[in-house]
Amino acid sequence: MKRVKTLLLLLLALPFAAVASEADVHLDKAPVNLSDHESLQRGARVFVNFCLNCHGATSMRYSRLQDIGLTEDQIKDNLLFAAEKPGELMKVAMTKAEGKLWLGAAPPDLSVIARSRSADWLYTYLRGFYLDPSRPTGWNNTVFDKVGMPHVLWSLQGEMAPVYKQEGEHQVIERLELVKPGSVTLAEYDAMVGDLVNYLVWMGEPAQVQRKQIGLIVLGFLAVFFVVAYYLKKEFWKDIH
Repeated sequence: MKRVKTLLLLLLALPFAAVASEADVHLDKAPVNLSDHESLQRGARVFVNFCLNCHGATSMRYSRLQDIGLTEDQIKDNLLFAAEKPGELMKVAMTKAEGKLWLGAAPPDLSVIARSRSADWLYTYLRGFYLDPSRPTGWNNTVFDKVGMPHVLWSLQGEMAPVYKQEGEHQVIERLELVKPGSVTLAEYDAMVGDLVNYLVWMGEPAQVQRKQIGLIVLGFLAVFFVVAYYLKKEFWKDIH
């Protein structure tokens, strides 16, 4: 019985340990603006061209991209590479078993990754890859140490190398330095990642903009109704002492 209690305590402590370990990592602020349809469209293009090769988004249909201003023809001509009809889900051909066999672990579904990890985490993570010859893929990450995912956007960003500083008895990464330029500048890469994260946030809950708008309308109605109800109450009870 004592062992069972100890095990339960350890399991309960795991989420708090994970939060504590990530709390030490500085996260940059992601430029999220769900009203910017042009940014969302660019992010969708990056997602389909680079992420959807391995990662699925099985809670999202291509046709839902019409909500960010794309027409059905634009979706068919520019984004429908892994499906035949816009009404299909954003799936990948690779199965989980194949992903585990080929990559060591099945790539996670990204439908709600922004809600799971947070926009700032994703924005920092996608800009935090650096060269590490000790890793099987040749890459490591400032946010996710010993990450298994390769840097699929390296040809765009270029190759980054860590610059270390001494903290007590340990060396820690102070910053990343560009050692081999990619096909775009670092500023352009950061903007592209910002668009991608913006899209991932939107994809996690496409109705959130409308939900917030409806919420404001409801709050406004309740505020007006409160005033009306208050004066009605005063009128009804004015002769009662």
